[in-house]
Amino acid sequence: MEPAIILVRPQMGENIGAAARAMLNFGLTDMRLVAPRDGWPNPRAVAMASGAAGRVLDRARVFATLAEAMEDVDYAYATTARGRELTKPVLTPADAMADARSRVGQGGRVAVIFGPERAGLENEDVARANTIITVPVNPEFASLNLAQAVLLTGYEWARDSLPPEPAPHGRRPDGEVSATRLEVEKLADHWEERLGDAGFFFPPEKAPAMKLTLRNMWSRLPLTRADTRIFHGMLRQLIRRG
Repeated sequence: MEPAIILVRPQMGENIGAAARAMLNFGLTDMRLVAPRDGWPNPRAVAMASGAAGRVLDRARVFATLAEAMEDVDYAYATTARGRELTKPVLTPADAMADARSRVGQGGRVAVIFGPERAGLENEDVARANTIITVPVNPEFASLNLAQAVLLTGYEWARDSLPPEPAPHGRRPDGEVSATRLEVEKLADHWEERLGDAGFFFPPEKAPAMKLTLRNMWSRLPLTRADTRIFHGMLRQLIRRG
């Protein structure tokens, strides 16, 4: 069973819609809204949710208080970047969601609580949670917007069940094998040599910059091994015809 995502006193419909998108990215659909400032439903949230994520908003439930939103919850995590005088365990999103998966696996019902955009959760809200989630970010700028915080949590929740990367290292989506760095270097050397013979690098004082630009171009191209063979062959054929 997935975690419930509880947004406490969210202030802007756009942020609720963006949070819905972040949730659906990782298969989360149980959104609960506590006293949204601008009421519910909110057309700005629907516009921001953009398409499929609208179904998260369609299923969203609205509660007057956090206590009501948590009635069926066995264990809750409160997200906050600020220090608290409340004594609670403090976990990163990764550790918190690993703990959540374990609790859900044992039949528990968990929730993650997010505060309003401007000031975050109040101490009264955090007091209802069992554990605090804090993201280890740059201490000089620790602020995350609502959708970013939901996205981080959703990713950590789903990371073990996410599909493998679409292009495994060294192989392209079409099955072609990517050229190695050495193969690209040899191709660049070949073209640089032949272009030099043809007088391409002129005037001489601009030659180093021109060679650097070409070398940079070759390294940027997503070449396959087959591509490098074609480029070598093209150059050889041009030289023969010359």
